[in-house]
Amino acid sequence: MSVLRTGVSFAAPHQSDKPEASASWLNTILKGDCVSALEKLPSRSVDLVFADPPYNLQLGGDLHRPDQSKVDACDDHWDQFDSFQAYDAFTRAWLLAARRVMKPDGSLYVIGSYHNIFRVGAMLQDLGFWIMNDIVWLKSNPMPNFRGKRFTNAHETMIWAVKSKDAKPTFNYDALKTFNEDLQMRSDWHLPLCTGSERLKDSAGQKVHPTQKPEALLYRVLTASSRPGDVVLDPFFGTGTTGAVAKKLGRNYVGVEREQDYIDAATARIKAIEPGNAEALEMQQGKRSLKRIPFGTLLESGLLAPGTELSCSRGKHLAIVRADGSLKSGDHTGSIHKVGALVQGQEACNGWTFWHTQDGPTKSPIDELRKEVRSRLQA
Repeated sequence: MSVLRTGVSFAAPHQSDKPEASASWLNTILKGDCVSALEKLPSRSVDLVFADPPYNLQLGGDLHRPDQSKVDACDDHWDQFDSFQAYDAFTRAWLLAARRVMKPDGSLYVIGSYHNIFRVGAMLQDLGFWIMNDIVWLKSNPMPNFRGKRFTNAHETMIWAVKSKDAKPTFNYDALKTFNEDLQMRSDWHLPLCTGSERLKDSAGQKVHPTQKPEALLYRVLTASSRPGDVVLDPFFGTGTTGAVAKKLGRNYVGVEREQDYIDAATARIKAIEPGNAEALEMQQGKRSLKRIPFGTLLESGLLAPGTELSCSRGKHLAIVRADGSLKSGDHTGSIHKVGALVQGQEACNGWTFWHTQDGPTKSPIDELRKEVRSRLQA
């Protein structure tokens, strides 16, 4: 096995169990078979796997357009298997290798066509993976069905899976919603095939790789399930679409590829990319992703003192802060949420926004103090 390094470095990862930024295998292309190459990586070292394995297309002879020109279909040796059993054995082997290097809360995305994706899905479940979603890539410019004997194949299916039912994978819901103009991101993705200047060509003007995926597809996958500094693995690296997008988005990557022509194309492609600065790569985070701050922390940090009087925004309800972090309002005592609900005669209340402090003529919700605590913790 040989390693090709790009000399890329990124900011510190967002979790404490990340590999060191100087790890020799980060931002490299490992040459060789994906199963044996992945044995060189540490266990539980990868945050996200994107896999575009051979589809085992089972093509039957040459395919021609109506004008008799030959279609440049995928008939490479790496996509050919002797039987379904051989393909299943191959699938099991690489999935087990990927599973070993995935973190407990890591994600795996694997894409395929009707030729293979159902076999891959069954194997995922047999090996204990938990399927989170299937995503349909609807191609806005699919290749026509030239023989006219079937429906035009206008989509591919991508499975998002995690290592177990109890895994808590990264899912940047708020970032995706912002990305999608404040609408929830759906599981049907309308994206074009890789064409034009994005398609890598050799010196003769021919496609370097027959199934090069569009960067838009990887951009969405990485935006959904990774954060800056994360490690993204592609065990079928091809011409490096995953690595190119990872570099643009400030992620670390590691790729595995057997074919030297693909490695050369991927290396040149990734080297030419300039990653964005740290501020530009920050992700939109919703409240669910923020660190929990107990109300008592405001007392410990000195932002509130026992005996401080709080009120609702209109001054109708008053409460005294006690040393243990509870509030007292008349005969009511308890947490900021419980007392807020009791004084209003309601079943529930968000005490962080209901209770306010007074600074001269200005009232501010105590949530502003919570934000200050969070900023101190992140400093």
